Amino acid sequence: MLEPAATPDGLAARCTRVLFSPWSRLTLLLALLACAAIAMLLWRPQRLLADGWPAQLSGPTAVVIFALAYGVCTTAFVPRPVLNLAAGALFGSQAGFVSSLAGTVLGAGLAFGLGRLLGQDALRPLLRARWLTAADRQLSEHGFRSMMAIRLFPGLPFCATNYCAAVSRMGWLPYLLATALGSIPNTAAYVVAGARASSPTSPAFLVATGFIVLSGLGALAVAWHKRKAFRGR
Repeated sequence: MLEPAATPDGLAARCTRVLFSPWSRLTLLLALLACAAIAMLLWRPQRLLADGWPAQLSGPTAVVIFALAYGVCTTAFVPRPVLNLAAGALFGSQAGFVSSLAGTVLGAGLAFGLGRLLGQDALRPLLRARWLTAADRQLSEHGFRSMMAIRLFPGLPFCATNYCAAVSRMGWLPYLLATALGSIPNTAAYVVAGARASSPTSPAFLVATGFIVLSGLGALAVAWHKRKAFRGR
């Protein structure tokens, strides 16, 4: 008895499997990140520090729009310190802090979601190096504590840590909660520094700058102390 010829449904199913395969999704993620990075290089968001915010946007609407733009920019590798300083310079300490913290959580969630949806299945089988498996185990088993430490001590790029966390088995709730709580001190320091940059001798500016320096030194000390764990003792 003759076997039936291949049906269009079979071809469509194979094409669907290829399009939604882990490596196809990872390729899409890399393409999206490349386009976003190019867009940020062309737009140059650091101009906000020099040119200010558009005059037609003001009040709570401007704060909300800035938070949304902040979240999108952080997924495209724009450094958070630049955005935090801009928020302080544009909106002052209080409104700038609220906008920056909301944008931080939004950007972390966007990056985590993109990485989890498009990159995790392709990248997890590649975690074979000893230091990679150690880092993955730390994030997967002690997600909240590890992410809190990462957020409290600056040094690691915000966007990179978001995508690394997405590849791990960390849950959404500990990730977002640790991001929100752990980002408060440094976000506040940078926003206050941006708000008081016109008076660099003021106590608020000096305290904020001192905290930034001390937290950076603390991050170096923690990294030095933990280096053996990531080498796979």
